[in-house]
Amino acid sequence: MLSLQDKKLLQALEDTTGIQELSEKTGLPEVAIMRSALNLQDHELATIHEHTQYVIELTKEGETLSHTLPERKVLDILEDTLDMSEISLERSEVNIAIGWLKRKGLITICREGDRLMLQITEQGNQFKSKKLPEEEVLQKIVQGETSADTFSKDVVKNLKSRKAIRVKEKVTRELVPTPKGLQKLKEGIELTEEISQVTPEVIRSQQWMSLGFKPFNIKADVRDIVYGKRHFINQAIEYVRKIWLEMGFKEMTGPIVSSAFWNFDALFQPQDHPARDMQDTFFVSGKADLPDPGLVGRVKAMHENGGDTESSGWGYSWDQTEARKLVLRTHTTVLSAKTLAALKKSDLPAKFFSVGKCFRNEKVDWSHLAEFYQTDGIVVGEGVNLRHLLGYLARFLRKMGISNFRFRPAYFPYTEPSVEAEVYNPYTKEWVELIGSGIFRPEVVIPLLGEDISVLAWGPGFGRIIMDYYTIKDIRELYKNDLKQLKELKLWMW
Repeated sequence: MLSLQDKKLLQALEDTTGIQELSEKTGLPEVAIMRSALNLQDHELATIHEHTQYVIELTKEGETLSHTLPERKVLDILEDTLDMSEISLERSEVNIAIGWLKRKGLITICREGDRLMLQITEQGNQFKSKKLPEEEVLQKIVQGETSADTFSKDVVKNLKSRKAIRVKEKVTRELVPTPKGLQKLKEGIELTEEISQVTPEVIRSQQWMSLGFKPFNIKADVRDIVYGKRHFINQAIEYVRKIWLEMGFKEMTGPIVSSAFWNFDALFQPQDHPARDMQDTFFVSGKADLPDPGLVGRVKAMHENGGDTESSGWGYSWDQTEARKLVLRTHTTVLSAKTLAALKKSDLPAKFFSVGKCFRNEKVDWSHLAEFYQTDGIVVGEGVNLRHLLGYLARFLRKMGISNFRFRPAYFPYTEPSVEAEVYNPYTKEWVELIGSGIFRPEVVIPLLGEDISVLAWGPGFGRIIMDYYTIKDIRELYKNDLKQLKELKLWMW
């Protein structure tokens, strides 16, 4: 069934087919014309035809070149031979002119002693009295001839390389009546007023009793509506935060700039460890203040000789200057160390998590970035063990939509035992490390808490999970902020 608007458009097709002309004739906007055109096409009364044309526009550079090309300026003063030093143009313009003249075979270049001489060729002499192909095209564009199909492809390519023109795609549409539509026009079309919206006035005046209602096609195609939403990375961050909060964890927060003491030393990482080199860590100018001298002393002793434990430490002379260096945190575990140092016996048992950005001096490629998000977690209390750790990690992975995972023994400097959670990659058909975890070593816990209490710890990055969920193959695509990608990506797994 046709609406009043559809009928008006069909009537206009008797002598007009262009969409813009139809809009002017009916007084309807082009959007409304296209909506009705689709409806007429669904009823096989008209067909929409699209014509694609490539048109040329001059750039600012092109407007300048349309007056005089650099090669024309040189060609006009070149009779037989010419010393390059005698050309009174800017050096950049001379280089451009000579480059194009030589490429077109209009000149040759030879050296006479210390001088570079230009010599005109036979072909160059011919173009002294006639226009160059680029000059002809630029002149025609200025005069209003813009169809790319009318010009030599080589000339258009040259002008594009000189940034003199831009080629745009122009799509024109027309609506052509079908035989069925022409028959409908021949039979005559009755235009009657329709009610498109039931209002109190329509009801009071009883117009609905004498007028027809505008038909609505509930199966008609409608344009996609791009709804407002947060960046998909932020959606994932909020979802991770929600998982830990629902499991009873408290959130840890802190600055991205940290002292080397908290980032490395408090986690029992020796000061000569390769991860503390500039090749792996971003250092920041300035020096940090160290915390409570008692804590610093316990960490120092643990590094040098194992302190009051049975450990032998790392067996070197711990340097306070190294510990005061400022770095962009290389993991959010720095927040776990600070939280442990602030806990009292009465606070236990306790569970904490963090979600934050970390930084590593990595070479950027499809699988590595210099910055990434990580979520850290710790569970502190007497009696917590490896079974609890595996339970927390399994629950987190399942809530993140991962079911095919496994745990295996691993080694990390500040946990013992250590566990790695691996997930199966169906594309590469291999198991991939996702989460590093374990139970903090006494060398970490005792200086921070004052006694050896079990602390479960983990710190996965979740960029790979996001990539798998959105089937993104290159990690750099997570942050390129491509509007098309941001509009089309589905919402996170709420």
